[in-house]
Amino acid sequence: MRRPNLFSLEDSSATGCSVKKHVSEEFIVEVKDTGAKPRQFVFVLLDQFTMLCFACAIEPLRIANRMAGKELYSWKLAGEGGDTVTCSSGTAFKVDIDLVDVNREDVILICGGIEVQAATSKRLLNWLRKEARRGVTMGGLCTASYSLAKAGLLDGRRATIHWENQDSFIEEFDDVELTKSVFVVDSNRYTTAGGTSSIDLILKLIADDHGEELANSVADQLIYSSIRTDQDTQRLSIPTRIGVRHPKLSQVIQIMEQNLEDPISPSVLAKDVGMSTRQLERLFRRYLNRSPKRYYMELRLQKARNLLMQTDMSVINVALACGFASPSHFSKCYRAHYDTTPYRERGSHAARLSI
Repeated sequence: MRRPNLFSLEDSSATGCSVKKHVSEEFIVEVKDTGAKPRQFVFVLLDQFTMLCFACAIEPLRIANRMAGKELYSWKLAGEGGDTVTCSSGTAFKVDIDLVDVNREDVILICGGIEVQAATSKRLLNWLRKEARRGVTMGGLCTASYSLAKAGLLDGRRATIHWENQDSFIEEFDDVELTKSVFVVDSNRYTTAGGTSSIDLILKLIADDHGEELANSVADQLIYSSIRTDQDTQRLSIPTRIGVRHPKLSQVIQIMEQNLEDPISPSVLAKDVGMSTRQLERLFRRYLNRSPKRYYMELRLQKARNLLMQTDMSVINVALACGFASPSHFSKCYRAHYDTTPYRERGSHAARLSI
């Protein structure tokens, strides 16, 4: 097994006011001096976190300092054990602190990634609950919304998570109002969908703290020309995703995606969009090379696979959640599509986690 690369971030205090000499005076953004200390972010790196969501959160803060010519933000890296944490690409990061008490004015951002359930330990949950009781603002980047929800810190709040984890999240956390937004700010709880959505969240925080001009200057430095808000959704539109621009086809697929637990028959789908069943069949075969029934089945099986891999739901409950009347029918369809049974899929997944 190869040794992971070790990466360490310098103390952020080194990037304070001295950054001004590296930026042309014409690009410096005037920021009102309130006399307040720099706002500190504590990035909690979970095992197998995704580097993209982390980099997209920390870099805008660094650039904000640079463009303001002063230290507006500082940061520390935290991790369970206080030593190193390895990201999903195999690079190990040396963290600054263990899971210790932070200042009440700090912002805790948990960086999630692959296998977030396994990375969310009891110690992490207890620490999050304790810091929340002290009134600390905290957020979950990418899949780390799961960690906040598991700690009970998103109950009764709006939140988001990466689209691939939405099905399992909905099944496990009934008290959270899950959205498909790129990010959500609900009082002192922040959540993002992962990837570049961290940029959008941090740009909003910078704008709230120091104005739109500074946030826009940071976006320009990032070559980030389309700043998204919490009203923007994660995934591409259906026509873009399937590579076909046909309004009725898109409408049917949207209805399918919204009704996976209680599948709707092709005849009813066709009637809902004002066409015959035969016309619907021809439409799917022309553009997607499969029947509506087959396409619908594949959507349900994709959801089932996500639930098997990401939750502890029984195979029977997974089957019911995906519109299958019996475990035997579910197993038969699953095996025909994935060349393995639901039980073996879950078993092999558990075996990989234990290695």
